[in-house]
Amino acid sequence: MANIKSAKKRILVAQTKTDRNKSIRSAVKTSIKKVEAAVAANDKEAAQAALLAATSTIDKAATKGVYHKNNASRKVARLAKLVNSIA
Repeated sequence: MANIKSAKKRILVAQTKTDRNKSIRSAVKTSIKKVEAAVAANDKEAAQAALLAATSTIDKAATKGVYHKNNASRKVARLAKLVNSIA
């Protein structure tokens, strides 16, 4: 356990940021699963609506620094490709 005041603060700040990042990552994963579920059900309209919501969530996560911008872009591109694969 840290004895120095600044080290104690860093522990608290790191825990706060970890919790925030975990929450954001969880939201991104949930939105991705919604898109994949709509694609699995062959529901094009629901998939496109879910894709729009997922794109927004992923972009917000990238803006907040939870994901690197290329990682976020890759996730969006894969989802878009998946949605477009529905006949």
